[in-house]
Amino acid sequence: MPLDKAKIKQSFAAAAVTYDGVAALQRTVGRALLGTIDTEKLAGTLLDLGCGTGFLTSELLGFCQPIVALDIALPMLQLTRTKLADTPNVSYLCADAEQLPLAGQVVDGVFSNLALQWCINLEAVFTDIKRVMKPDSRLVFSTFGPQTLQELKTAWAKVDDYSHVNDFYSEQQLTRFLQLAGYTEIAVETQLYVSSYGSVLALMKELKHIGAHNVIAGRNKSITTKTVMQRMIGEYERHRANDLIPATFEVMMVTAS
Repeated sequence: MPLDKAKIKQSFAAAAVTYDGVAALQRTVGRALLGTIDTEKLAGTLLDLGCGTGFLTSELLGFCQPIVALDIALPMLQLTRTKLADTPNVSYLCADAEQLPLAGQVVDGVFSNLALQWCINLEAVFTDIKRVMKPDSRLVFSTFGPQTLQELKTAWAKVDDYSHVNDFYSEQQLTRFLQLAGYTEIAVETQLYVSSYGSVLALMKELKHIGAHNVIAGRNKSITTKTVMQRMIGEYERHRANDLIPATFEVMMVTAS
């Protein structure tokens, strides 16, 4: 996928101060992700990859320490550090998940909540994660699937031919990337979450506030006109029901070792 890594970093850095106020879905998915594993068996050093403002980091601390919290956006990482200032067993790394600054076989497990979809080369990411994990460790992560924001994507497609909504890998593609990286035991659970909004603009504002708006490389650089935006909103309004518009998020929760 032609993602712009510099724009991803910039978007999440800018969203740090607004993220927690609108990240209900991320918290819900994070709890569901923890629910897929036996937390009583967690032991050793865990890596929270793409920690954001530290929600999953904090949850993991209830089961296991120490934790390495890693994020590409320094403001996000600083917020996590501030929240966990009284917790001694957390290390902080500002780094790209696609270039892990860690030695081989140093962590006992890797967790990532709705972050890996912003990586460009997932096969390489999965290979590097396997490098830093000790033998028999597990990678546990959630990521968005291709049905995510399908209503918004359909509405834009009726207006022009540009890419306005990010694409996401399918279960089959994720499984293939993991297999190519050397994982043999792979389990995937898929669930659809539907959030409701009073308006299309409210949805788009939320996406911006969590840093998840369009980060596609090579997209249309011209400013979207008011007329085009109104046409897109009109198309999206066809989905309105009970005075609210829906937004679908397909979430895949994956365990691999």
